[in-house]
Amino acid sequence: MLIRGWDHGTEQEWQEWLAAGRDFGTLAANGPEGPVLVPTHFLLDVAAGEILLHLAAPNPLLAAVRADPHVTLAVTDDYAFAPGRWRGAPYTPTSYYASVQFSCTAELVEDPAGKAEILNRQLAHFQPEWPEDRVVVGAAPYGPQLTGLRGLRLTVRRVRAKFKYDDKKPVEVQLEIAERLAERYAATGNPQDAAARAQLLRRRTRRPALGGSSD
Repeated sequence: MLIRGWDHGTEQEWQEWLAAGRDFGTLAANGPEGPVLVPTHFLLDVAAGEILLHLAAPNPLLAAVRADPHVTLAVTDDYAFAPGRWRGAPYTPTSYYASVQFSCTAELVEDPAGKAEILNRQLAHFQPEWPEDRVVVGAAPYGPQLTGLRGLRLTVRRVRAKFKYDDKKPVEVQLEIAERLAERYAATGNPQDAAARAQLLRRRTRRPALGGSSD
């Protein structure tokens, strides 16, 4: 992922963005026959510098991890297409999006107690309204199902964050684009247009206008 100076997301920025409910991404590993990609929910523990998740035991990504533990988890949202006519001469269209990519070292968790711990932490995060739903090794209903899955503990080695919303454009152009996004959202109801507009307006107060080409 190419990140230019005006697109860079700060640590506080990407952490707040993910904490706003973005806990689903794409996990990529290097399989013997090429990359393996898996869409998955995950639990980020910023303080511990790790990411927890689980997969079904037959998932091919697990074999890839056994061969090469280096993986990448990517989360992308708040995307929208910006027509060239919105952006001024030379009328080059572009994509707006926010994306955070974690470069990690993956550890397979195969013992029942370790898998139960990961699942219970995920349950507490994703369905806190049912605290009685717990995974207990050997106990129904979830304990017997532990044999069919594997846990993954990802140690975060590097985080790269990009918020691409034409920060390099003059403020007046950004405001015009924000208006166009609002108009398109009103016409289509596409929530991504509203989300991209919110990001553009938020970031324009934080970045100077810089020159350069888009990617």
